Amino acid sequence: MKIFISCVQKEFAMERKALAEYLSGDPMLHRFFEYFLFEDQPAADQRPDQCYLDEVDSCDIYLGIFGNDYGWEDAEGLSPTHREFNRANEKGKSRLIYVKGTDDNARHPKMRALIHDAASTLIRRRINSSEELVTAVYASLVRILEERELLRFGPFDATFCRSASLDNLDEEKITRFLVLARRGRNFPLAGDTPPHEVLEHLNLLDKGRPTNAAILLFGKQPQRFLITSEVKCAHFHGYEVEKPIPSYQVYKGTVFQLVDQAKDFVLSKIDLWVGTRAESTQVPTKYEIPQEVVAEAIVNAVVHRDYTSNASVQVMLFKDRLEVWNPGTLPPTLTLEKLRGPHASVPHNPLIAEPMYLTKYIERMGTGIRDMIRRCKNAGLPEPEIRLDGGCFVLTIRRKKSESGGQSEPSLGQVTGQVTGQVTGQVDPWLIRALTACSVKPLSSREIQESTGLRHRETFQRNYLDQIISDGLVERTIPEKPTSRLQKYLLTEKGRRLLEQLDKEGDRV
Repeated sequence: MKIFISCVQKEFAMERKALAEYLSGDPMLHRFFEYFLFEDQPAADQRPDQCYLDEVDSCDIYLGIFGNDYGWEDAEGLSPTHREFNRANEKGKSRLIYVKGTDDNARHPKMRALIHDAASTLIRRRINSSEELVTAVYASLVRILEERELLRFGPFDATFCRSASLDNLDEEKITRFLVLARRGRNFPLAGDTPPHEVLEHLNLLDKGRPTNAAILLFGKQPQRFLITSEVKCAHFHGYEVEKPIPSYQVYKGTVFQLVDQAKDFVLSKIDLWVGTRAESTQVPTKYEIPQEVVAEAIVNAVVHRDYTSNASVQVMLFKDRLEVWNPGTLPPTLTLEKLRGPHASVPHNPLIAEPMYLTKYIERMGTGIRDMIRRCKNAGLPEPEIRLDGGCFVLTIRRKKSESGGQSEPSLGQVTGQVTGQVTGQVDPWLIRALTACSVKPLSSREIQESTGLRHRETFQRNYLDQIISDGLVERTIPEKPTSRLQKYLLTEKGRRLLEQLDKEGDRV
């Protein structure tokens, strides 16, 4: 099917290019659609305006992008875009209209009139960026393929989740997303927009039913419907996978929660260098692997994995490296070599990637691997290694070697024995930060969590704070009412002795 892309060329040069690259690069859409852009056509003995209209006549789908400019006007006061839209109406073509921006007062009066005319006959969508345009067009074209029975089974993220209903979505999570998206990317919907309208805007509904993407993003229990969407995290003391596994967690929840939990798992196990307050009241800290690299590796695995696979994302920390495995392969337009250089962003799951972009979990610029390479070099680490292995994409990040030439010892997070003369065992970085914070004054659970840098609030109390209370390192200020909203936590004498011993051993923890 041929798509005619209609818009003011100068205003939408970047959007036209992004759309063309996506339509030609997506392995599924490329099978069904071709597109027409006037700038791609060779010079011919034909008036441009007549060439446009002939292409509208021969197309199957008219795709209009309307913005602020109206464009050049002919003798009758009509722009090429306006004439193309009128011609598509006359010929009864399928029409997809996308309106950029929300400030209608900034538009040319004739463009406002054109948008009004389009709204009276068909549904139009508002977009704010090239990324939003690509995502919206992707969803619209998938629906066209399904309606024409050319695609019986849509892409995973756009397909409705079997047995799920809107009741299986958490409205509080949608509201929280709306706050973050408005703050982070100027998301155009108002803060009080009903959840159903937010889902529609994000193309997360299929005939009123939640898609797989909707369940993964905002589901109450996503793994109830998509069991392998969990993330498995393991920490090994040696260089190979061996049992028993010292630390093993299987995380469940939305894609946002999975990323936060897996990132916290890794950061709580790797080494942290702590500076002094010589130049600031804040103590400078630095992870042996930059936390931005850890986050990028994990979020890429969760967002771009193949969710139709029976495998799960695996995050494995060894003595000398961090490995992140995700089921899936590369799209046809990308190779392992191309990933290391400039390349277009080709998300495996666009409907999942868009909300992650809006909340600043990803950038969607195709720069993820290059950013990780740069950050690793700046941290004195080798470049990340990437490979395809048995239907999985594998990313390996080497850990920093100690000054003596050997590998840095793993932080096990276990304080064994009595804290009397010597600390037996290694101590996790998050624990040091938590104890240091509590040594100044009593703190709430949220304040302690903020001091550690751990993001996942829902499991912090159970997996972290309760541990140090049980170990006798921290105590409640209101012990008779453990769940009091006024509850705070204070360092015990045992915790203070531990901090003093660690201070004597040096700044590296």
